[in-house]
Amino acid sequence: MRAPPLLLLLAACAPPPCATAAPTPPGWEPAADAPWCPYKVLPEGPEAGGGRLCFRSPARGFRCQAPGCAAHASAGRSLRASVLRNRSVLLQWRLGPAEARRVRAFALNCSWRGAYTRFPCERVLLGASCRDYLLPDVHDGVRYRLCLQPLPLRAEPAGAPEPAVPAECVEFAAEPAGMREIVVAMTAVGGSICVMLVVICLLVAYITENLMHPAFGRPGLRRQP
Repeated sequence: MRAPPLLLLLAACAPPPCATAAPTPPGWEPAADAPWCPYKVLPEGPEAGGGRLCFRSPARGFRCQAPGCAAHASAGRSLRASVLRNRSVLLQWRLGPAEARRVRAFALNCSWRGAYTRFPCERVLLGASCRDYLLPDVHDGVRYRLCLQPLPLRAEPAGAPEPAVPAECVEFAAEPAGMREIVVAMTAVGGSICVMLVVICLLVAYITENLMHPAFGRPGLRRQP
């Protein structure tokens, strides 16, 4: 039995189902029962103390979208740095469930490359529930290197010590914030200059053809001697 033509028409005109947003990959975000990330910014000198304990809320549902964000990943693809246009960097990492149970903290080391050597910029100790950290301000055109190392649980006196987990590192350079604006402005000025040159050329051609050459009268208007 064939369907009525009206039903076929309605089925053809019906809108497609709404596409659902892609879920966040597992492991990139902290657990739902971890609303805060405890961390300590460690001073450079050992005589300055162990740093002050701070808390920050995780960046849940963050997406790095061009052109306002540039993503960089480590060689193992478990650490990524999202460089934002406002010169801040969101560092995110992921762990498997088995690895997360064996980690007590994370050690983050930041350095930047100079002309002949590398200089330290920040050392942070993060809690085991943390999965991201925000660097609020980076310099333009400087090559940064961020290394994150999971710290294993302390071994019991009778047990064997946990093996050290290698650090994951990611490198990036923040693009100058005003470079895009300068390029756009120079392009606009160059286009305006080209238009002005075309108008000037047309005006010179008109003056040359109509004003510089002598005007000849029509033969029918000339008087007979």
